[in-house]
Amino acid sequence: MKKTFAILLCLLLLFPVLTHTTLAADTKSVSVAIPTITGLTGSNNSGKTFTLDLPSGVTSTSIKTGTLKYNGNNAVVGAITVENGKIKVTLKGDEKSERINVTGSNGKFVDKFKSKVGNSIWRFSDGKRWQINDYKIESRSQHSYNVNAGDASVPSAFPPKTEVTTYSEPVDPSTATWYRNNGIDTVPYSSVAQSSIQITHESMQGGSGTVSKINDMFYSVHYTTPSANFTIEDVPESFGKGIWVIGRLYYVTIPYYFTGIANVTSYSYSGNVSFESGLSEGPTLTGLVVVNKPDPNPFKYANADVPVNLTLKGILSGYENSSNIAEWVFYAQEKENPGTLDTKKSFEKSKTSSQAFSKFKIPKMKVENSTDNYQQVYELRVTVRFSKPIETKEGMKDFLSEKLEATVEVYKGEPTVSFPPNIEEPPTPKGRPPVASIFANPIVKAGDELVANGSGSYDPDGDIIGYYFASEGANFVSYSQKGDLATLWYPSERVGQNSIGLTVVDKDMMIDSAGTFVRVIEPIPEALLEIGGTKKQNRKVTLIDKSTSPKHYPIKTDKTKITISAVAGAGGSNGAIKYSGSLNGIYQKDVLFREPGLYKATIYVENTLGYSATNEVTFEIVPDDSPIMYFSTPGRVYRDPQKGNKAIVTLDDLSYSPDGDIISRRVWEYRFDSDNDKSFADESWVVFSDANEHRLNLELSHVGRYEIRHTAYESFNQPTIDEFVTAADRRHADSSDQHIDEKIVEVVNLGPEGDWTW
Repeated sequence: MKKTFAILLCLLLLFPVLTHTTLAADTKSVSVAIPTITGLTGSNNSGKTFTLDLPSGVTSTSIKTGTLKYNGNNAVVGAITVENGKIKVTLKGDEKSERINVTGSNGKFVDKFKSKVGNSIWRFSDGKRWQINDYKIESRSQHSYNVNAGDASVPSAFPPKTEVTTYSEPVDPSTATWYRNNGIDTVPYSSVAQSSIQITHESMQGGSGTVSKINDMFYSVHYTTPSANFTIEDVPESFGKGIWVIGRLYYVTIPYYFTGIANVTSYSYSGNVSFESGLSEGPTLTGLVVVNKPDPNPFKYANADVPVNLTLKGILSGYENSSNIAEWVFYAQEKENPGTLDTKKSFEKSKTSSQAFSKFKIPKMKVENSTDNYQQVYELRVTVRFSKPIETKEGMKDFLSEKLEATVEVYKGEPTVSFPPNIEEPPTPKGRPPVASIFANPIVKAGDELVANGSGSYDPDGDIIGYYFASEGANFVSYSQKGDLATLWYPSERVGQNSIGLTVVDKDMMIDSAGTFVRVIEPIPEALLEIGGTKKQNRKVTLIDKSTSPKHYPIKTDKTKITISAVAGAGGSNGAIKYSGSLNGIYQKDVLFREPGLYKATIYVENTLGYSATNEVTFEIVPDDSPIMYFSTPGRVYRDPQKGNKAIVTLDDLSYSPDGDIISRRVWEYRFDSDNDKSFADESWVVFSDANEHRLNLELSHVGRYEIRHTAYESFNQPTIDEFVTAADRRHADSSDQHIDEKIVEVVNLGPEGDWTW
């Protein structure tokens, strides 16, 4: 038996459950939420880049990139882009200044620093005396004295109980991890006010005693020895020798942590990114027509009417709610002959349904009156109706429908379909013959390869041992190992209707044949230009030719032409477009734009047959922003007699690059109101740091008011093309826009201390 298959696809869209409003017939408005984040601190959190997953049913190619928009309280840095199938947006944090209590821990919030301090206590060679090595806080020096053993054993097992002193030097607070008091969120050390830092000691471990503060980084420890723990240590030769000589270091452990107050700028993020999305491809309604009769098709005229039997099948893919299917409706008629219409229905709630049409026939008179082979085309339609409308590119619809065609051929001489020659059945066939089936893409460009699929063929009483394909004018490239798949392509001379024939042979050498039709269209290439790199002023932008053409008629690279121009009235200029060499005949080219604005790139491609295509893409070059300047000062500082009567001003740079560049140079200056007239206009600036310091201490000697100025210089954090940029193209800014009160430091003297006794 021979069957001819006609397959057409109807692509539909089933939208996910999202809140959206239809803006046009082929788009919808969708929003993606920015994760809500609050309480972030540190300059590294002043800007964040979010990579957002696309909602279900939305693809990166369906997004109308020109409609991407952020909605919320944050400021957008640069452009919102779609990269690697996700939305990428960089936001500046919504700032809030506050003073918070903080704790400095040794790593995790619950981990404390531990200071292990002790005293050397050595036993003399007589086994009865011990030397106590003690520490004198007043002189900051070690001294020793001897005591008799505290037990009657010889040698003595332990020294007598003795009050001793040693000292503890905490670690540098900058090595601590500083936490908000929730124990979760951290803050940078640079935000902690130095004058607020205190040390809190916990209970002494391994002994009993007290810890007393001498200064911020020096503590005396008084405890009773022998403590619970000791380690053996070597004694100097001058101490003496003997088998009873022993050196022990008795020690206690003091856990501690830091506390302080941080002047922090916290950052928060929220909002969403909205955009228009084209309705992407979704569920598929597939129509399949099987010509059951005549068998075979094409059919040899036998001087009689030819009965025609067609089976029309509908397959609904990608749609899960089969309970919403109300009915299937099937239509069939002779082409352009509505009087032959036949309609059938099915009420099954299934995603597949089929009906057979058996009333058609080809009268013998039509065949006899035909000067050539007679072909009857049948128009068919399969429709699935829904109880509740579904959403498609055309809006809400309560049905989907697909139109198909099937051709039945009756020939008097030779059939239109060419079958492989020289395949003959045995004179005395045995058993049942095989059944041939073939399918191929009904439309293909000349020069593109397609696969003719005969895997649906079968033998009812055995196995098929051979598949033989034929198509006039086609070039066969390869076959599958089994032979049931053939790869072929058509030259441009075969543009129009073509056919592929398949003959299968079973183990009894019986054969069957089937054919299908393929429409070959012109081999027109597709022009496509991708804009890569960093679409930012003075950065390297890469143009990549992504054009395609049929495999056997490739694009001629020397014919490729690319042009770039500024979009009129949208910023930028043609003179700002910089590149080396030519834009013609290239696959990839690096380009630099010295001015921000909208630009348009056009690509022309041509293949080896002279077929051509053109495409253009409009893109935005965002400006290179200057750094955002801000630094903190203590406002008022006191001269410290212990530091040469100088005031130590701690300055913290909180400046940042809003578009992801690097601050590579920081210049700090001050000027002193020498005449105390509350004006700095007549004073000169003095540079006190040009070492790119973001945190530094300024030592000042004179009482009075000082104004601080800070200038930051950026370097590029994205690739550029060096030959088209200069040092002046790197952005910089100073603190001139910061409020004057935030830039002034007043140096004052410490007041006298009083001791009042009542």
